[in-house]
Amino acid sequence: MTLLITILAAVVATVIWYSSEKARELRVINLVFMFWGASLMWLVDAVVEFIEIRAEYFQPAAADMLNDAFLGFSVIALALVIWVVTVLIKDPKHIFAKKG
Repeated sequence: MTLLITILAAVVATVIWYSSEKARELRVINLVFMFWGASLMWLVDAVVEFIEIRAEYFQPAAADMLNDAFLGFSVIALALVIWVVTVLIKDPKHIFAKKG
């Protein structure tokens, strides 16, 4: 589930970044890199786990799927928090500079 959730987030962030000039100004590329990096990490994890347990990999327990989904959404939330803090610090539209 974590792999699917982060790949979905990575694709959505990539489409937003590619299609919008405003998104490029707001450094959505940072989100793209974070989501694709997390997706790559969980892809490697999935491959290693499949090598270890083979067919059982495709029969996860419901509790494991729920935990994985929670972890995936937590990673997305953390990446969004990091992105917001980065945007606030970099201030690409100079909103804070105008106030001071």
